[in-house]
Amino acid sequence: MQRSTRPAAALALLSLLLGACLGAAHQAPAAPRFDGQRALEHTRSVVALGPRPAGSPALARTRDYIRKELAALGLTVKEQAFEATTPAGKVRMVNVRAMIGGPDTARRLIVAGHYDTKLFKDVSFVGANDGGSSTGFLIELARALKQSPPSIPVELLFLDGEEAVRLEWLDPDNRYGSRYYVESAKKDGTLQQIAALVLVDMIGDKDLGMKRESQSTPWLTSVIWDTAARLGRKEFLAEETPIEDDHIPFLEAGVAAVDLIDLDYQPWHTPQDTMDKVSAKSFQSVGDVLLAALPAIEKRISSQAR
Repeated sequence: MQRSTRPAAALALLSLLLGACLGAAHQAPAAPRFDGQRALEHTRSVVALGPRPAGSPALARTRDYIRKELAALGLTVKEQAFEATTPAGKVRMVNVRAMIGGPDTARRLIVAGHYDTKLFKDVSFVGANDGGSSTGFLIELARALKQSPPSIPVELLFLDGEEAVRLEWLDPDNRYGSRYYVESAKKDGTLQQIAALVLVDMIGDKDLGMKRESQSTPWLTSVIWDTAARLGRKEFLAEETPIEDDHIPFLEAGVAAVDLIDLDYQPWHTPQDTMDKVSAKSFQSVGDVLLAALPAIEKRISSQAR
């Protein structure tokens, strides 16, 4: 009579299943995944509100939309309101902040973009790429990071008042939100808690091609561009160009910063900057690269803290 092997086989199968479960439990958490289509749809919702210059009712509604979307993710949203002196008089402006992965008192990485659009009196400028793309991108980035929190705190910062009130870009009529944020951090002694800044601005256009911003911090720029090369993302170009943007006040305060922007955009500051000029593919490229670069950025920041 042949001896039965069923109990032994069942025991082996059970051991295999238990081993697989234990192995899965010890695996590293899945990397966050960015969805360019979601970013595009958030941008569409914001652009539907119309022109959104600083101090306008439409920008207040944009702020409500940002707050609602971030709160739905379980994030605590804080507003940094201030009164800016502009060529058009006093204007109330509001930076919007949310932390992922830790308190805002910890040494952190900021990912920022502006959510206002330039003021034009004679034309309707809805800024799908210039103001809209950075807003939609940050909201989707919040969802991706919330699913898999980074090892260091990341602050998502929606900046108000990046655009000049006058037609020309002349200091100090620009970058009201970033200058106020930095000056406030200096005054309350929290500037040293900002380890680095990644700025996104005009990153949604269909023909995306971002040059290396030459004033940006070299190591931070290299981490992102090297990651893009590894992923085969052609939207990150080798050429350099200097650009005045919201990262400059941080650089001037000694904070490592990089600007991701494509200024070679024909509809820039024209009524043609509309939703048909932006694409999910461009959002996806920037989102994939930034998330893939995060571990190297975090490693550099952590080593500097020792």
